Formats: sequence, structure tokens, C-alpha cells
Amino acid sequence: MHEMALAEAVVTASLEAAAQNGVLKITRIEVRVGELQSIEADAFRAAIEDLVAVHAGAAAGAVVDVAIDPARFRCRPCGRAFGLADTGGPGSEDASEAIHFIPELAHAFLRCPACASPDFEVTAGRGVSLGAIEGD
Repeated sequence: MHEMALAEAVVTASLEAAAQNGVLKITRIEVRVGELQSIEADAFRAAIEDLVAVHAGAAAGAVVDVAIDPARFRCRPCGRAFGLADTGGPGSEDASEAIHFIPELAHAFLRCPACASPDFEVTAGRGVSLGAIEGD
């Protein structure tokens, strides 16, 4: 399960960040997930919560918040900024899966809604990051 591997990385990063910052007890973990990652947020949250539950130490009982960062693009030829919904989406499950694994493949499936160019940059909405940890 892709979500479980990412969850393990998030918990490990949270514990390391807590140790580096003198946090003895983590009370909240915020995770940011890019829309292009196509991660099932509830499954991802549950995987993190399961891992947090087995850590009797600093992370035990921490509240887990998963926020989805919307995908954003900027067209190089016309300068238009746009989101995934503005494009009508990738069009198929296979295309969504391809973009999930390699976000740069978005150029093969999406077009600028203003000028129809496939020449755009992905400015937001990919990756998984530790947004914040809170604790005592």
C-alpha cells in the first residue's frame, strides 16, 4: 500500500523533528499532500494514526491532520495560472495514475484552458510534506 509507505516516512520525520526541537510529546501532526499525488486522504490519515498508535513514545495519541494542496499550473506561452479543475482533468484513470507517479507527465494529458498549450509548469500540488508538528 502506497499510503502506508508514505505514512511511515511521515511518522519517522515527525519523530526526528520532535527530537531535534526538544519536543517530548507530539500532540498534532499536519501533513500536506499535493492533489497530483492522488492519495486517498482517509486511508493515508488512518495509516499514520495506526503507526502513531504503536509508538508508545513521543507520537502516541497525536492528532493527525491531512490537508490536500490543490494543483496549480502556469502556462509558459500565455502566462495564465490555472488549476486541475480548469483543464477538465486528465480524462482517464490511466492518465490520473500516470500523473500520480510522474507529475511531469501532466503535459501529455492537460492543456492550458486559455490557449490549449501543453507547455506549462507545475507550481503547486505535488509531493507529500510535513506541514507542522505541535507538542510539548
